[in-house]
Amino acid sequence: MIAQTRVIGFNRFMDHFIILQHLGIALAIGLLVGTERGWHERDVEEGRRVAGIRTFALTGLLGGLIGVVALKLTVGFAGLAFAGFAALVVAGHWISSRNDDSQLGITTEVALLVTLSLGLLSTLGFPLIAAASAVVTTILLGLKPVLHVWLTQLSERELHAALKLLLISVVLLPLLPDQGFGPWDAFNPYHAWWMVVLVSGLSFIGYFAIKLAGPQRGIMVTSLLGGLVSSTAVTLNLARYARDDRYTPRLLAAGVLAAFSIMFPRVLIEVSVVNAELVPLLLPTLLVMTLVTLGGAVYLWRGINPDGEVSQTRLPNPFELGNALKFGLLLALIMVLASGARAWFGDAGLYTLAVVSGLADVDALTLSVARLSTTDLALEVARNTILIAVFTNTLVKVMLATAIGGMALGMRAASVSLLAIALGTVTLFLTSS
Repeated sequence: MIAQTRVIGFNRFMDHFIILQHLGIALAIGLLVGTERGWHERDVEEGRRVAGIRTFALTGLLGGLIGVVALKLTVGFAGLAFAGFAALVVAGHWISSRNDDSQLGITTEVALLVTLSLGLLSTLGFPLIAAASAVVTTILLGLKPVLHVWLTQLSERELHAALKLLLISVVLLPLLPDQGFGPWDAFNPYHAWWMVVLVSGLSFIGYFAIKLAGPQRGIMVTSLLGGLVSSTAVTLNLARYARDDRYTPRLLAAGVLAAFSIMFPRVLIEVSVVNAELVPLLLPTLLVMTLVTLGGAVYLWRGINPDGEVSQTRLPNPFELGNALKFGLLLALIMVLASGARAWFGDAGLYTLAVVSGLADVDALTLSVARLSTTDLALEVARNTILIAVFTNTLVKVMLATAIGGMALGMRAASVSLLAIALGTVTLFLTSS
């Protein structure tokens, strides 16, 4: 009986301790947001501030206490308490606006309501979400000067481009069916439109990277980041720039090679997630190819004269949907042709499949073969299959760069890429023997 009483007492103590922890988080949230608001209004005369660090700290704690009571009573109590506090904040803002002829913003009032809400979350079972949201809130409040300057520099064309990108990605993409249609069920509308969104997004990011960092640095940053998602899409974008004579072929070739260099580590990461035993077999070859392509990109980039070769009088359109649609159609056609080749050749072997798959995509084949290697597929066969797809895809991207961007771009990309494939092949034979 005594032991049972002790257990009950300990459990009650732990419950109270957890509640105190969550209330501490609620108080810390109020102090964090209040510190930023207090610093922002540090020059305002005492008594004329809407709310300072103490008010925000008490608001966060109040939210936490309301949450504790709501857990004992009903969640509806939290809603009523929030509505009452919101009415108090609105009344305070109305009185302040009547006593002050200047136009008052409502940022601090909204921040008070957010702080109360986060305090509520911290004691209603979501302390980590509340703490993370408090950090984001404080950062947004502190970025006011930066955001205002950015808005003044945003043109109407750039704003419309952002809205169009949101339309095709957030609104249209989720509505498309994620299943195969047509011959061999090869055409997937969701996957095809996803590539349209990807190309458009890369073009949009590249526009602002070039605008902020300049063409020389902006194109390299965009290529490196874009290569994490799709080096093919980056190649298409830069080849289009070369076709329109927007930048020097040397700079664009450096961007293409930078995107290539990111593809090889991406394949290693994908393999490591599915079957880590396959990584040591792929690492030497892919590491050599990464170093060669990245070295070529750096060599071309460092040899550019920014005062002469990288002059640019007009930036590209931040949202070029027409070109993205063409790429989506091209990708859909390759998907159908690749599926047709598989159906026509039958079970000609994984190596033939690797060549056909490499025409369109490396990731899908990499993940599939890596998963097969966990069961009944030999690791050496899996390695060779993935590398054939990588080689094929690299050659296809070089041909795309040449066909769209011209020989000046294509020859620079081809010379480094062929060297990477050659050295990668030699490395493969040396490590296989």
